[in-house]
Amino acid sequence: MGISDEKVVAVIMVGGPTKGTRFRPLSLNIPKPLFPLAGQPMVHHPISACKRIPNLAQIYLVGFYEEREFAMYVSSISTELRVPVRYLREDKPHGSAGGLYNFRDLIMEDNPSHIFLLNCDVCCSFPLPEMLEAHKRYGGMGTILVIKVSAESASEFGELVADPVTNELLHYTEKPETFVSDRINCGVYVFTPDIFTAIQGVSSQRKDRANLRRLSSFEALQSATRNPPSDFVRLDQDILTPFAGKKKLYTYETMDFWEQIKTPGKSLKCSGLYLAQFRFTSPNLLASGDGTKSATIIGDVNIHPSAKVHPSAKIGPNVSISANARIGAGVRLISCIILDGVEIMENAVVFHAIVGWKSSIGKWSRVQAEGDHKAKLGITILGEAVTVEDEVVVTNSIVLPHKTLNVSVQDEILL
Repeated sequence: MGISDEKVVAVIMVGGPTKGTRFRPLSLNIPKPLFPLAGQPMVHHPISACKRIPNLAQIYLVGFYEEREFAMYVSSISTELRVPVRYLREDKPHGSAGGLYNFRDLIMEDNPSHIFLLNCDVCCSFPLPEMLEAHKRYGGMGTILVIKVSAESASEFGELVADPVTNELLHYTEKPETFVSDRINCGVYVFTPDIFTAIQGVSSQRKDRANLRRLSSFEALQSATRNPPSDFVRLDQDILTPFAGKKKLYTYETMDFWEQIKTPGKSLKCSGLYLAQFRFTSPNLLASGDGTKSATIIGDVNIHPSAKVHPSAKIGPNVSISANARIGAGVRLISCIILDGVEIMENAVVFHAIVGWKSSIGKWSRVQAEGDHKAKLGITILGEAVTVEDEVVVTNSIVLPHKTLNVSVQDEILL
């Protein structure tokens, strides 16, 4: 098989309903990976980035969600991108590396020379073809996408030290208590199939250790909580840390944007990052606001073709409006995600907010927040089918589904 025929497969880890509690109330309706950012499901951004990888044979989504939750999306995206996308459901958590190993036979079906592994809750420009080129030059087992962050925020992630000349990964530690480095792991990798041998090695060592220690039933109970099962293998602690400094792993640094999408506040920020990226990758997805019959558009805005926006409305920057939304006269929208079927009536204002499916905001009302993406109440979130009546102000609050607000609220979580 010549170099030009080498096939590549991509695996995107989408997690499952046990996680994502920080994403409530939005994840009550929809699996977090399908929540729209910049008008596209979260998982759509890494999937469409994979499409740019040369000789891509397959994309697999691996997670614990019920298959029916992804069935429609997977079939429509496969048709749209003309690349087979399959959802593989894990029967139980296997860890980030164990999940990959669990489906190794399927992943190796096309006999790929390289395997990409991406986390779904990461927002970046996904420089995958460039990573692959660098990885082939390094000649190791794997290459990790890394980015430089502030020394204060580094400890929230996996910190690493790489050789400044060869880019070899020399040291890796997950969320260290003391500062190690301002370079962090972005959760995007490319491996050769040797990764499966490495994961198998970790599993075998665990089994051997378990067999050596034939424990009393009390000890076994104690150790089960402490020692993970042999088929539970974490990529960071079990692979990256022990293989660092062995000329097996290398780094590729991105100078672009990068964020982890753990909370609704971060999803609003990431929606804006993707909208800004559309200027270069998909300008057709941005609203232009040309012509006398259309609303005033400021900055990067995505409006679904089925949404109705009054020409006197003023929209942007960083706004995405989903299907069948109705935006009334004189409405002002800034830095917000408006979901399917929302109605916003005359002269209402929404900024730094996510407005849930089928919600309605009355005339002269305001749904707003300070826009601190890190604070728990840094943005205002309305769950599904929330009604905000006329002339009501909702500030820095989270409102669970099916509530009606007829008085103003501030800094509250309304259950």
